[in-house]
Amino acid sequence: MITEHSVSRRTFVSGVAALAASGVVTRPAPGRVLLHVGTYTVDTKSAGVYRYHYDTSAGTLDPIGASDAGPNPAFLARAADRPLLVVANEVDDWEGKHAGAVSSYAIDASTGALTLRNRKSSGGTGPAYVSLDRTSRHALVANYGGGSIAVLPLAADGTLGDASAVIEHTGSGPNKERQEAPHAHCILADPTNRWVLATDLGTDQIDVYRFDAHAGTLAPAPTPFAATAPGAGPRHLAFHPNGQFLYVVAEMALTLGAFRWDAAAGTLAALQTLPIVAGLAPGDLTAADVHVAPSGRFLYATVRGDDSVAVQAIDPRRGTLTFVQRLSTEGKWPRNFGLDPSGRFLLVANQHSDDITIFRVDQATGRLAFTGRRVSVPSPVCIRFAV
Repeated sequence: MITEHSVSRRTFVSGVAALAASGVVTRPAPGRVLLHVGTYTVDTKSAGVYRYHYDTSAGTLDPIGASDAGPNPAFLARAADRPLLVVANEVDDWEGKHAGAVSSYAIDASTGALTLRNRKSSGGTGPAYVSLDRTSRHALVANYGGGSIAVLPLAADGTLGDASAVIEHTGSGPNKERQEAPHAHCILADPTNRWVLATDLGTDQIDVYRFDAHAGTLAPAPTPFAATAPGAGPRHLAFHPNGQFLYVVAEMALTLGAFRWDAAAGTLAALQTLPIVAGLAPGDLTAADVHVAPSGRFLYATVRGDDSVAVQAIDPRRGTLTFVQRLSTEGKWPRNFGLDPSGRFLLVANQHSDDITIFRVDQATGRLAFTGRRVSVPSPVCIRFAV
């Protein structure tokens, strides 16, 4: 058995090869689920999307293998109703087109191995984020480089169709180096699946679109956006489980924004803006990701450069945040992170230290404690659990 304690890339690869050669088929044991990790492959040692069995009771990872998923299979989305993984290939040129790509893969239920269904243009350069709508019948893509968002239909067999909608954002922000043009960074369907929201780091906006889930089309909402502070650089979004609140992490301002979400009208009302961690100065530090605990009681956010994860308590009635804790991620340059489905463990993808670090979550207080466990994986960007 391959253990997850301080596994080097050489040990990881040789161990997986030995399993394959022996003819042993690894299957998730009871209490285990599959986990996939997206990575950067260009100019790194990464072999693609890495696969693990995750122990839900112990919070441990056993590596299974890696799947070639094309160049820079950085961001991942997992279908809720079938074994399907959708991958954003974060590149600027694909098949002679000035665009990135989106790939669809069937997932082997035992090994997590990926079988390509097909690959389509993302509709813009540098796709940095992909999610699925609430029916898992459409892929939603944010093209950071191209400053656009796109919708790609997903057939019952998992194949992607050509984009049914592509919207190019316009505008800029006060930071001439980072906000010279639009930079779409995150895109999510709201819990009702009637609206799609997208952050744009370049224009300091959360754009809101009416979503037609049958046609896969987008139209600007009657109130088409909510503005963040000039130069904030909104990056990632997270809905509260109750569907009434939305949170945004601002990459450049190092802030968190809390909003009340009106799903009937498709509008956002600002509730609060506060530092992720008080005293951190914008500059070389950049915020990365944000998630709400399954319980809805706590919010977590990462800061690159400070290499920390912050914990905030959520007021259940007002949706506002109160700082609880700042903790080192025990790695360098934390990107995406994942709360396991039970909410008992938090796993951080540390891009520059080539590892995933694992933290225990105190579900009463939200506070984190490092378990001492880390798993080696080259240039990790995105963590996705099977659900």
